[in-house]
Amino acid sequence: MENIALIESFSEFKDDKLIDRVTLMAILEEVFRNALKKKYGEDDNFDIIVNPDKGDLEIWRNRIVVADGEVEDPNQEISLSEARKIEPDFEVGEDVSEEVKLVDLGRRAILALRQNLISKIHEHDNTNIFKHFKELEGEIYTAEVHHIRHRAIILLDDEGNEIVLPKDRQIPSDFFRKGDNVRGIIESVELKGNKPTIILSRTAPVFLEKLFEQEIPEVFDGLITIKNVVRVPGEKAKVAVDTYDDRIDPVGACVGMKGSRIHSIVRELGNENIDVINFTANDQLYITRALSPAKITSIKIDEENNTAEVMLKPEEVSKAIGRGGHNIRLAGQLTGFEIDVFREGVEEDVELKEFSDEIEDWVIEEFARVGLDTAKSVLEQDLEDLLRLTDLEEVTIREVVQVLREEFEE
Repeated sequence: MENIALIESFSEFKDDKLIDRVTLMAILEEVFRNALKKKYGEDDNFDIIVNPDKGDLEIWRNRIVVADGEVEDPNQEISLSEARKIEPDFEVGEDVSEEVKLVDLGRRAILALRQNLISKIHEHDNTNIFKHFKELEGEIYTAEVHHIRHRAIILLDDEGNEIVLPKDRQIPSDFFRKGDNVRGIIESVELKGNKPTIILSRTAPVFLEKLFEQEIPEVFDGLITIKNVVRVPGEKAKVAVDTYDDRIDPVGACVGMKGSRIHSIVRELGNENIDVINFTANDQLYITRALSPAKITSIKIDEENNTAEVMLKPEEVSKAIGRGGHNIRLAGQLTGFEIDVFREGVEEDVELKEFSDEIEDWVIEEFARVGLDTAKSVLEQDLEDLLRLTDLEEVTIREVVQVLREEFEE
């Protein structure tokens, strides 16, 4: 009776977890063999017959009959008188098979058996979940908000699998409530202990790439290739596209009439400003396109050091740099060049590093980071623009501006 009860309790897990019959039998046998080892010291002389479909299980212990008083290993040997209680015609040297009932293992062993069974099934389930999501790394996945924590949002998919969306993988403008559906990319899957940890990301560049595949048929079909994607999540992105078919305009196909095709992607990413540009192997042309909407006057490229000096008219500089320096920084990441901006027709300008005696190096570096590396490039900007572009305090900017003005007034 105990055998049937245990199998019935196992069937609950089988139905819930959809474990196949072969796996079911292997888990059951492993669990029972572990119990037999604890009870008898070894299990190689036991036969375990599992029939989960019928809900029964049999355990048989095989021993050799020895003469009374000569039993050295009671697990492997049985005395003649004990053997004849099972079958009266047994003789010395013969094999005896005797069924072992669960009750013979003891109450503690039966409780441990069930606990071990539950543990093995969860372990098997977690392994399958890990393998399933490992194959989905880099793919878009949708799950529902289950719990909102300070540093992460916990999501559940339709199968009840837990997925984590960390704070730093959320777009800054993201705001979700319990029950909302969230789309992101399966960024990583790791086993911590025996439990899989599934990380979702909405900030990874590959998420934007996969959204293009979902929303734009030519990208999905392979007619248009995405060569590179760079992002400042929620702010700005640049996507370089190419095609082998001269009849297709890759940029036009991705953007659509009046932005109709890219609109749903922009909305998904919290109104992220997406620049789609034609990829080219011509570095000068590629940099020119990457700095759009600014119009470039000329470019001087140093291939060896991967640097580019870009000349622009003064009114184009702010366009090239972009809000918060995003445009020039993303253009550099997209093309692989460190881009320096220079103003056309500006005479008697002085590089900021010449003021290192009066302005601290880290302040000069912060201005250079957003493309403001000369005195006049800083003075041409309004105070509000300088505050927006840099991470500097107002008092620091005012001090710098004062130093630069004094230079040109002398």
